[in-house]
Amino acid sequence: AKRAHRNLFDSPRLRTMLVSLALRRASASRGLLSSSPRKQVQFAFSTSSDSAKKTPKEPIVVTTTTDTGVTTIRMNNPKKLNGWTEPMLLSLFDAFQAAEKDVATKAVIVTGTGDYYCAGVDLSGTIKPMHPSELHNMIYTSNKKVFDTFLTFPKPLLAAVNGPAIGASVTTATLCDHIVAADSATFLTPFARLGVPPEGCSSVHFERLMGGEGLRMLGPEAFKPTGKEAAEIGLANECVPDADLMARALEVCEGWISDPARLAAPRTHRGHTDTARLLEVNDSESKDLADAFLSEKFLAAQADFLGKKGKTVPSAVFKGLVATRGLWKNLYTPFKG
Repeated sequence: AKRAHRNLFDSPRLRTMLVSLALRRASASRGLLSSSPRKQVQFAFSTSSDSAKKTPKEPIVVTTTTDTGVTTIRMNNPKKLNGWTEPMLLSLFDAFQAAEKDVATKAVIVTGTGDYYCAGVDLSGTIKPMHPSELHNMIYTSNKKVFDTFLTFPKPLLAAVNGPAIGASVTTATLCDHIVAADSATFLTPFARLGVPPEGCSSVHFERLMGGEGLRMLGPEAFKPTGKEAAEIGLANECVPDADLMARALEVCEGWISDPARLAAPRTHRGHTDTARLLEVNDSESKDLADAFLSEKFLAAQADFLGKKGKTVPSAVFKGLVATRGLWKNLYTPFKG
C-alpha cells in the first residue's frame, strides 16, 4: 500500500494537477499576478452608437475619448469588483495599444466602474494544468508584461482610483504619472502576508514615493491607507470627493494637453525618470515572484492563510503540496537558485 501511494505521487500529471488546483483555489483571495499569455480576445470600444445597440453583454473594458484628446479606459466588471481576469487583462492590453496608436489620444485615464477600482488579479480560470516549468515561466512572463505595459506607455497616464484597489492594481497605479484618489479609495498590497515578494517595481518605488509608509504597506502590517491618507503620504497626488473624481481627472489631463512641452517630455513615473531602471526592477521582481510562487514558504503561507479563513479543503491542498514538494520541485529551475 505504501508503494502504491508513493507511485501515485510520483505521477507528473498528478503533481501538475495538484499545483494547478491549489493555485486556482487560492486565486479568489489573491491579487498579484497577470493572466496567461495572450490567446484571443474580442475588445469593444464604447461609443454612442454602441450604447444604442442591444448587446447581450457589456464589454468588460469601456474606452471613450473626449474631443479634447483625453481617453478613458474604464474597467467594467463591477460584479467581480473589476478583478483582472484573463479577458479583462487582454482587453486592457488592447485598450492601451489602441490608445497608443490613436493620434487623437493625447492622455489616458484608467478607472473602474462601481464601488471598486480593482480587486487585483484573479487567477481563477487562468491557471490550467501544466508542467511546473511551464507554470514557472508563465508567471514570470505574464507578470512582467502587466507592468511593462504601464512603464512603456508613451503618453501621459492618470489613475482615477474610484474605490478600493488591491495588489497589482495599486502598484500599476503608482507607475502612472498622476493618481487622483476618491475619498472612498483604499490601497492594499498584502504581499508579505501572502509570502510573496513585492512586484510592480514597489521594492524600490514605494520607498521613493512614501519613505517609511511605503515599507509599512509592503511589510507584515500591510498598512492600507485611505484616499486621504494616500495623498498625505505621497502614494496619491491628491484626494477628492467621489462625485468630483472624474472631473478632476479630466482637468489634470487637459492641463497636460494644453502644455506642448509636457506632452513632448518623457514620462516620469511619479518622479522616477529612469524608465530603463524600472524595467530592470520589474524583470528582477517578476523572476523573484515566479520563484516564490512555487516555494515552500509561499505554499505554507497559503495553507495557513486559507485555514484561518475556514477554507479547509484548499488549505489541505496546499499542505499536500508542501508535503510532496520534494517530489516535484526538481521539475523546474528557479531563476535565482
